[in-house]
Amino acid sequence: MATISSHALNSVDGSHAAGIAVALFKIGPSDARELVFETATDDGGRLSETLAAEAVDSDAQYEMVFRAGDYFAARAPAEDGAQIVREVVIRFAMPDPEARYHIPLILAPHGYSVWWSS
Repeated sequence: MATISSHALNSVDGSHAAGIAVALFKIGPSDARELVFETATDDGGRLSETLAAEAVDSDAQYEMVFRAGDYFAARAPAEDGAQIVREVVIRFAMPDPEARYHIPLILAPHGYSVWWSS
């Protein structure tokens, strides 16, 4: 079983980014996207989903999409209406169908930082 997890943090106020809609897609040969799951970060800004090992294609690319624009719009509009980060898209591989892929995210209305951690 592969585990995909994240911890999203709001860098504007230092809080856990709860309620961000997140989708995972498998990228096909012609860049076609196949939905794997949809979820949202919990009250602690975390998500954790498991995939059966046989459902993981170690040769494929995956794309995790965080709907950051909706998250920040629900809190307060951008000061000048120029919120530029609408989605955070992270494209990655899962070479080991039994591994844990933890991808934390620190975000703001105008930028983000992401990394991989096991």
